[in-house]
Amino acid sequence: MSIQAQLNEIYRGESRRVLASLIRLLGDFDLAEEAMHEAFAIALKQWPLQGVPTNPRAWLISVGRFRAIDHLRRQARFESADDLLLQIADDSFQQGIEDIGALEDDRLRLIFTCCHPALAADAQIALTLREVCDLTTEAIARAFLTSAPTVAQRIVRAKAKIRDAHIPYEVPSQSELPERLDAVLRVIYLVFNEGYSATAGETLLQTDLSEEAIRLTRLLGELLDPAIDRGEVLGLLGLMLLHQSRQAARTTAAGDLIVLEEQDRSLWQRELIDEGLSIVNAAFRSRSVGAYALQAAIAALHAQAKSFAQTDWMEIVGLYDLLLRADPSPVVELNRAVAIAMRDGPAAGLSLIDALTERGELAQYHLLHAARADLCRRLGRVDESRAAYERALALTRQEPERRFLQRRLATLAD
Repeated sequence: MSIQAQLNEIYRGESRRVLASLIRLLGDFDLAEEAMHEAFAIALKQWPLQGVPTNPRAWLISVGRFRAIDHLRRQARFESADDLLLQIADDSFQQGIEDIGALEDDRLRLIFTCCHPALAADAQIALTLREVCDLTTEAIARAFLTSAPTVAQRIVRAKAKIRDAHIPYEVPSQSELPERLDAVLRVIYLVFNEGYSATAGETLLQTDLSEEAIRLTRLLGELLDPAIDRGEVLGLLGLMLLHQSRQAARTTAAGDLIVLEEQDRSLWQRELIDEGLSIVNAAFRSRSVGAYALQAAIAALHAQAKSFAQTDWMEIVGLYDLLLRADPSPVVELNRAVAIAMRDGPAAGLSLIDALTERGELAQYHLLHAARADLCRRLGRVDESRAAYERALALTRQEPERRFLQRRLATLAD
């Protein structure tokens, strides 16, 4: 593998960890991001001559930190730099390279900083997806069903708030953790979803993101005091493990999407299913059962069904009824409608989806139109199905989903 290819792979796998550590060491988002990119640029020049270091991440963090401090010192001499920021960087400079691999997880620190209660909820998620996961503002906007300029403004304002309010870059104390969990769990789940089914691009899966979300949730569970109710942390972890167990069956060798109904269940990873089921049971034994635990219970029923035809749709609809009360949203309504279609027939589900469509809340959500198209197809309403598939196709930005919808349209033509 060429140095360029190795560096590209390291960027994909390590750049967010490098950035998180540089933010801790330098105390500033923008300075850390500039330092990270400069470190990768230097690596591109030096590694072909000197070889790839034994610990590339530590090398990149060290070089980025040195360059940022040099920049601040020059700025202090000529432009009256921020004394506090320079002091923070100088103090970090005194730390040995061994501190970079400290036991504290810098990405977890970064998530808690991005999810600080002083920030608006939408800004917390947007900032974390941008800084922790390196998603573009366009991808985040699609996840939020909003515009890229709106997301960009949220991120800029959130960074300014962190800087101006001197929000600490730290994992909160045990006493603060319970009230901070909800935003962090929402962010981690969005990270997982981006890895499990990318909002855009050539591939369905970004396994590094889904695996990182699972890792962060495990770490978060370890941080919690035993006295703190961890039902939703367990619920989210169980949910992600059960979804992740199906990964190998969700695409063909060419990367095409395979829907749940058509998946080869022998490819599902039994070890993850067993762990997920055990964790879901533990979540239901906790003091409270929330939205993640209910979603995990739904995933558990799918995992336990020997075939799609044997799925317990009656029980799944009942769980969606509970979920709709615990976490009311139009997306939950849509998923419940699809479950009702499987239990009571496509006409029953279609009437619910049509009512949801009239409200207009999911007008730009391609999965609403894809679900409606599928139910119309099952009912033999070909023209309506074709129109809905075409609408879904116009809205999706993910190539495997586009190819799947195009195949469905071709089936209608046949």
